Amino acid sequence: MDSRQLKWVYLTVLALVWGSSFILIKKGLVGLTAIQLGSLRIIFASLFLFLVGFKSLAKIPLGQWKYIALTSVFGTFTPAYLFAIAETEIDSSITAILNSLTPLNTLVIGAVIFGIQFQRRQIFGVFIGLIGCLLLVFNGAMSHPEQNYYYAILVVIASLCYAINVNLIKRYLSDLSSLSITTGNFAVLLIPAIVILSFTGFGEVMYDDKVQNSILYIIILGVVGTGIANVLFFKLIQMSSPVFATSVTYLIPIVAFFLGFLDNELLTPIQLLGAFIVLIGVYLSAKK
Repeated sequence: MDSRQLKWVYLTVLALVWGSSFILIKKGLVGLTAIQLGSLRIIFASLFLFLVGFKSLAKIPLGQWKYIALTSVFGTFTPAYLFAIAETEIDSSITAILNSLTPLNTLVIGAVIFGIQFQRRQIFGVFIGLIGCLLLVFNGAMSHPEQNYYYAILVVIASLCYAINVNLIKRYLSDLSSLSITTGNFAVLLIPAIVILSFTGFGEVMYDDKVQNSILYIIILGVVGTGIANVLFFKLIQMSSPVFATSVTYLIPIVAFFLGFLDNELLTPIQLLGAFIVLIGVYLSAKK
């Protein structure tokens, strides 16, 4: 299978895995706090990657560790906590739809910070995407007064972090293997995640049945949704482009919406329209 076909396989697998991540976060929050969940997600992913990729750390030149550290902060550490905190107030399907702003933000960050050229149509897509985002959030706030839609801002910040991350990888780490990048990221993050977890009182509740049930969901999220998925994602960035790689977020909301529907999450007609407008904006911003 050549790279043109393989990149679509990676894209599909990532959509299924990451589309499921939002409902796993929701289930994990039943017994865990958002900070505990974010820390455990990083810890489980780190342990898995050390098992399969520890030797790949030796392939990272000393001068590139600063970029490994930067991508670990923007691509994993910050979003892991922001998504968990956001889902304490808003539905998993809404979180997934807002996450689809990532390709749009990738274009903006790439143009503003990294000097990547863009077309007028792509800027038009940015504004369309923002209109859809505002429609989705404001209608959600009116339809679900029990939810605090200010937390949607955290998802937008996380998508900006992802946008910075993919541009950094494409610019500075394209010569490294995806396994080296991913394992390096979590080598940087493991100790901070353990330290943060130690201040959450996790040791006092870890044997509670509800907590242990939530931990099972986070093991799946950490190993599959973070560890394995990041390896595939970094490989996809290297074989394609940052905007193509982040276009996986076209498909993530579809998977997340279906799983959210099965878990009794319903969007209003206006929210569905807003989601559709967001995806149109993302499509236009990503199209060459």
